[in-house]
Amino acid sequence: MPDAILNKPGKLTAAEFEIMKRHPSDGHEVLRKTPEVGAIPLDITLHHHERIDGSGYPDKLAEDQITQLVRMSSVVDVYDAITANRCYHIGMPATDALRKLHEWSAFHFDPKLVQAFTRCVGIYPVGTLVRLESGRLAVVMEQNDSSLLQPRLKVVFSTRSNARVEPYDLDLARPMGSGGADRILNHEDPIKWRIDTSLFIAA
Repeated sequence: MPDAILNKPGKLTAAEFEIMKRHPSDGHEVLRKTPEVGAIPLDITLHHHERIDGSGYPDKLAEDQITQLVRMSSVVDVYDAITANRCYHIGMPATDALRKLHEWSAFHFDPKLVQAFTRCVGIYPVGTLVRLESGRLAVVMEQNDSSLLQPRLKVVFSTRSNARVEPYDLDLARPMGSGGADRILNHEDPIKWRIDTSLFIAA
């Protein structure tokens, strides 16, 4: 894609969008000339913008015309696109992105695959900063298979004292007296609180 289109900060014109829509076919053509690339990645490259209601591109495939692996890749591709910071938009929080995917699955995506993807990444994906009912802020460290609403956390901040705390682990699935007895109210913007969540994930 031309840099002027790929990195355009504003909305693309109709003509520019038509050029952008060529990237699956162009990428497929490049990879087709590479002997090591098999049929599955070629299919994903060419059709990851197809939608089950037939509104996608380049071939306007629908329903069972789209292979399961392509359907899976389209969910992942959109999630990555809407959560990433780009020159033309600020990425949305993971929890909002998952909500959007569920809304769009009514028309564009396989609902079962969206649900499976949500189970994989969690309603509050690893690295998300969340606010707890107790007023604490914590970083999601790991999912609990038994409950997506009760992940394992690292508490890092107290909003009541407006101060950082010595990080400690909290498993929301555990009962009161065993490190649990709290719940997530919502996700928070790490930039607002000047918290680098990656530092805790890497620790």
